[in-house]
Amino acid sequence: MRLPDGTGLHRGVVLPAALAALVLAVALSATGAAKAQGTSSDNKPYDDRLMRLSEILGAVHYLRELCGGSDGQQWRDRMRELMDTEGSSALRRARLTRSFNNGYRAYSRTYSACSQSAQTAINRFLTEGAEIAETLAKTAP
Repeated sequence: MRLPDGTGLHRGVVLPAALAALVLAVALSATGAAKAQGTSSDNKPYDDRLMRLSEILGAVHYLRELCGGSDGQQWRDRMRELMDTEGSSALRRARLTRSFNNGYRAYSRTYSACSQSAQTAINRFLTEGAEIAETLAKTAP
């Protein structure tokens, strides 16, 4: 799996409450979404939301690093957990990875320095990601 590499980040730092909530929600949604369908098909009814969540994780990974967040590889690790749970085939893993990388790359082209706009984007992504993850966790049987 090829995910963007982070540099100069620290591990073991306590996350702000919003970040911690999103991390927990992602973990719950990955478990719940995996149970939602027992089919062997690569396409699941919740895939659009799952791909958007992957894209958000990539964007947040880039933006938090840019803005000096001391999350370490937190967002990349959450993506790995999501892929371990949802990546039932090579094609599915590739789609999830592509979504994460698209989110990362889109914001690396948009922001080269942390700004108020970048901080606002982080907050919006955290809110949207938590909502998606909560929805996925609630709708799983």
